[in-house]
Amino acid sequence: MRVGIFGGTFDPIHNGHLAIAQTAINELPLDKVLFIPAAIPPHKMHQEISAPDIRLKLVQLAIADNPQFEFSTIELDREGPSYMVDTVRQLKAEHPDWELFLIIGADNLLGFREWHQPKEILQRCKLAVYPRYEADVQQVPESLLKHSVIFKAPRMEISSSYIRRLVFEGKSIRYLVPDTIDAYIRQEGLYGRHLRAENGEVETGHTAH
Repeated sequence: MRVGIFGGTFDPIHNGHLAIAQTAINELPLDKVLFIPAAIPPHKMHQEISAPDIRLKLVQLAIADNPQFEFSTIELDREGPSYMVDTVRQLKAEHPDWELFLIIGADNLLGFREWHQPKEILQRCKLAVYPRYEADVQQVPESLLKHSVIFKAPRMEISSSYIRRLVFEGKSIRYLVPDTIDAYIRQEGLYGRHLRAENGEVETGHTAH
């Protein structure tokens, strides 16, 4: 079985994530995509993010109507920083018949060598890379590209931080997130008390490593 791994903070998950995952299924192709919310994203250890149960609920609501989308609590159940190498190691041990594809943006590919134990990640899965406007994959060493599959995907420059800002400002997020997510955010009063993307923070990638 060919399985895509889509990790991220998902605070909140949005239509850009969903479109990329469906495109990966179509283009690679994949049998399914596993959405994996990070417990403690290594690159956001000093930033305030929503509680794990809230972010998991958002993912569950967003993917409920797609049988090829599944979620995993593998990182939420593990203590410490959510390093992707630990995740792929565990998935491969539990599902040795799975062929794993780690879905990342081209910007993440440029910095992949700075991830925690990148060589072991490459031993256990391929990188499924979607384009980002700010990243040129031609800058990536050939040694890394040979472990990567580049697929075409809609360039939807939506960020979770932008959605949080809109909610904080009382503006509509319709068409940026599924209706179920919009309703849940309003029902629970998420992102209204304080702004997560302070100091001009802008998210440039959808994955956590």
